[in-house]
Amino acid sequence: MAITIAPITVDLPHTFDTRWNRIPGITVTGRTLTIDPASYYFRVESTTWTVIDWEKVAAALLPVNETPTESIEQIALNFIAEHGRTTTDPAEVLRIAWQVYGFLFREEHLPSLGLKGVTADHLRMLAEVSTLTALNKVEPDGTISNVGPAWFFVDAAKVVYDLDRETAGMLDEVFHGGWFNENRRIEGIKAHAALGGRLVHACQSVPDSRGGVVAPYGTPMDRIRDELAGFRDEWMSRVQSFAVS
Repeated sequence: MAITIAPITVDLPHTFDTRWNRIPGITVTGRTLTIDPASYYFRVESTTWTVIDWEKVAAALLPVNETPTESIEQIALNFIAEHGRTTTDPAEVLRIAWQVYGFLFREEHLPSLGLKGVTADHLRMLAEVSTLTALNKVEPDGTISNVGPAWFFVDAAKVVYDLDRETAGMLDEVFHGGWFNENRRIEGIKAHAALGGRLVHACQSVPDSRGGVVAPYGTPMDRIRDELAGFRDEWMSRVQSFAVS
């Protein structure tokens, strides 16, 4: 059932690209990001998110290594169980998400990405669009409760940053590299604990712009897949329609 969320205003330590104003419901003014949920969301059925303060994750989880008897996923799950809390403040979600993705897409990774042409500016784009994906939400039973344009992050990036197909595909490959590169995968598991779960990519065998979401551990993947199949094409087309001709 659709619900109402009050307008969201958050001051971030980073100035988002003003072309985010092309997305209905988003206004960028300096370092202030304002979102009108009624205009921004395609579906909004939840007003709660699970978060952990980034400072706690950075200090107490990032330095931890898995052991022969405890995987990094189990360590992250236990950390969320111990430190996770519920917030009803989407601005807080965005502040924490910026810290998460500013960390995951930092310039230090450029030499090891294995892709020619990726720049610090491309990493900034990924950090911005990923921050907004944190407002999406999947429930523990697999129901997709909140969906905004940033769910389809490749198409949103094309619209906002005027990217051609090749460059947008390169960004998608950098994003997928968080699974292929084991160091980045482990880093991502730890960092996403701050957003209450693990990053689940909706693509199946190849990148096909299905996006992704931070889902609680234990969420049934089949339910997410089936739900996504019901709206992907329609809502992805709406994102594409925001492009400036």
